[in-house]
Amino acid sequence: MEVFVQQLINGLTLGSIYGLIAIGYTMVFGIIGMVNFSHGDVFMVSAFTGLICILMLTTVLGMSSIFLILVITLVVAMIFTGLVSWTIERVAYRPLRGSFRLAPMISAIGMSIFLSNFVQVTQGPRNKPIPPMVTDVFVIMERDGYQVTLAYKQVIIMAVTAGLLLVFWWLVQKTPLGRAQRACEQDRKMAALLGVNVDRTISLTFVIGAALAAVAGVMFLMYYGVVNFADGFVPGVKAFTAAVLGGIGSLPGAVLGGLLIGLIETFWSAYFSIEYKDVAAFSILVVVLIFMPQGLLGRPEVEKV
Repeated sequence: MEVFVQQLINGLTLGSIYGLIAIGYTMVFGIIGMVNFSHGDVFMVSAFTGLICILMLTTVLGMSSIFLILVITLVVAMIFTGLVSWTIERVAYRPLRGSFRLAPMISAIGMSIFLSNFVQVTQGPRNKPIPPMVTDVFVIMERDGYQVTLAYKQVIIMAVTAGLLLVFWWLVQKTPLGRAQRACEQDRKMAALLGVNVDRTISLTFVIGAALAAVAGVMFLMYYGVVNFADGFVPGVKAFTAAVLGGIGSLPGAVLGGLLIGLIETFWSAYFSIEYKDVAAFSILVVVLIFMPQGLLGRPEVEKV
């Protein structure tokens, strides 16, 4: 029982990070019908931005307040990563928006390779660590010398994910930008005829998705304490899997899919062979899509004839 509870906590923490990244995938796909394959590397860039910011605040400026360091790091990472994603959309995606469907996908893969190699060249191929920031833990239960713990950093990650999901749901449902996003999702041409600035709406969607990925990147860095230039690929693929599992185009589905992928990984690692945890996650995706092609919370696509 103790192992189950501990892995449940670990799975929810990991799934929260996947869910934040998955929201970016589902937002872009919902509006322009394109999978942004560079989104995982945008997440990696945000983690490196957080790394540089934390090291500057702690070693150069000598700051000691963990709360202030995290807040400043989150703001800087969100702004910088949002600018990177805005540039990517303007340079690599917008000129190809009216082209054949494979062109934006190829461009997205190219941007992914560019970002990964750029960070490798500028930051080096080795793992980059940071000093431990949040180390305190709660002891939830203890039996026969085994402690079930809940770390402060796990509480922060899950609370930030829940809070951002609520804020973003409000943004989509209650604000003019959200109405413009929903209009572009339904029919971009008609939305443009009715006065919606489609280009600006899509650019802001990329920026918001990148900002959420930046939060995930900083949380990832705080949780594991190390980042590598290759850390964008695997979390990006798993977050995309989470978006598809939950129903790509659905915001609650993206978070639900992220939590499920995180739970599957951690429970499989605890009770079975850790080498096959990725196989287990993708196998669950295959099974779900066979019986529910639209995902768990996705809506079936209706074609007008």
